[in-house]
Amino acid sequence: MISFKNDYSEGALPVIMEALLKTNLEQTVGYGEDEYTVKGIEAIKKAIDFEDCYVRLLVGGTQTNLLTISHFLRPYEAVIAADTGHISVHEAGAIEATGHKVLELKTDGQGKIDVEMIRKTYELHKDDFHMVKPKMVYISNPTELGTLYTKKELVEISNYCKEVGMYLYLDGARLASALASEKNDIVLSEYPKYCDAFYIGGTKCGLLFGEALVITNKKLSEGFFCSTKQKGATLAKGRLLGIQFAELFQGDRYYQVGKHANEMASMLKKGVLEAGYKLKADSYTNQQFFIFPNEKIEKLGQKYRYEFWEKIDDKSSAIRFVTSWATREEDVKEFIEDLKTL
Repeated sequence: MISFKNDYSEGALPVIMEALLKTNLEQTVGYGEDEYTVKGIEAIKKAIDFEDCYVRLLVGGTQTNLLTISHFLRPYEAVIAADTGHISVHEAGAIEATGHKVLELKTDGQGKIDVEMIRKTYELHKDDFHMVKPKMVYISNPTELGTLYTKKELVEISNYCKEVGMYLYLDGARLASALASEKNDIVLSEYPKYCDAFYIGGTKCGLLFGEALVITNKKLSEGFFCSTKQKGATLAKGRLLGIQFAELFQGDRYYQVGKHANEMASMLKKGVLEAGYKLKADSYTNQQFFIFPNEKIEKLGQKYRYEFWEKIDDKSSAIRFVTSWATREEDVKEFIEDLKTL
């Protein structure tokens, strides 16, 4: 089987595996106090060009979202998110399980929320003490539908959050893909200016595992290590995270991971459109959403792995294809040829 199901099926970039093997027998202190974690955090701070921040290396995206939101918010405070957001759909109620309501906004298939949507929700809740209080806006770049926030959109949301005293938190699980997109106009060093916190994805961007949480609003970082410990998120062998991020942020390696994944996705998209099929969402990142007849999907499934997205009508459905740092050009070409002939 050839998999386009997700961007974490493979292990890790060869340089990551080499670095882990090279340091395998070294003895270091635990829980992120080791020299490699220090190097990894220094590399991240250099990449974002923002020294005065708190960086914590964590294992996975759901863990990072759960920790961040539950640590930042009081028990009666809520987070605003798109109805397609990861915390809304794919985290088994993790945020709600910590006692915080997710206020979901309908996005009409584009995966993005805007200032007016946020304003309406905030105004509805702010003066009624019977309701939860919106205190955070959660967005991801790219979104769960592969769409991107422009710099203008990010600035507008950031300014409104500052105006009313809400925090802006950005999920960067696939941030490498966003940065390398031909439609992107935000550089990595700009995220600290507009977000109270954001994380740089590693699991879906070439690492075995790992996400780098960056807290730029320093008052929010107080006691964060205790929260990670309390919720079982302190990795004893913390150096495994540090080594990986130190390698990932050598030169422009992180950008190149996203660039390759996007190029493979673009090739897929072009082939599907030329074959006469339609898109569910117009993505310029490594997630692509294709609408195929159900019988075609069934035949493709005998050779290719994909993610079922949604039923379009009785005869057709949308499926998601995802490319990664490891996607091979020959596999993409083979799929396009099979699509034409099946």
